[in-house]
Amino acid sequence: MPHRSPRSIVLACLASAALVLALACSREQKTATAPEGAPSATAPPPAAPAPAAPAVDTGAAKAEAKKIFSERCVPCHGANGAGNGPASAGLTPPPRNFQDPEWQKSVTNEHIEQIIQYGGAAVGKSPAMPSNPDLTSKPEVVTALQQYIRSLPR
Repeated sequence: MPHRSPRSIVLACLASAALVLALACSREQKTATAPEGAPSATAPPPAAPAPAAPAVDTGAAKAEAKKIFSERCVPCHGANGAGNGPASAGLTPPPRNFQDPEWQKSVTNEHIEQIIQYGGAAVGKSPAMPSNPDLTSKPEVVTALQQYIRSLPR
């Protein structure tokens, strides 16, 4: 990761927290109550079928994910994901070693994708791991990046 000033890290953390809060608020479920004397519904009405997702070019997503990894992740995590990139020397805690089999077993794909998009502070980890808000509109690239992290040598 490129060197970032403490102020830019704090601003990135605040932006991440605001985004997480906005997402949490937008997902608030509303419950309907039946009129008095009417039978209560035990299940919500059937949902309309979801529109078909646009075709995803997984080859392009994988290529973009590798490019993002080399530009944004390698400086701290290293070319092979061992947490030994050139910018990792002064970081406390040190960057995650993606090659660690215990870590690989301990995290879900969704957790990795959340960290990629919202940064370390969003999941209770180091705020030095910045968010990537530009990727929230590119779920196929986030998934490809998560898969790339999972594929690093162990």
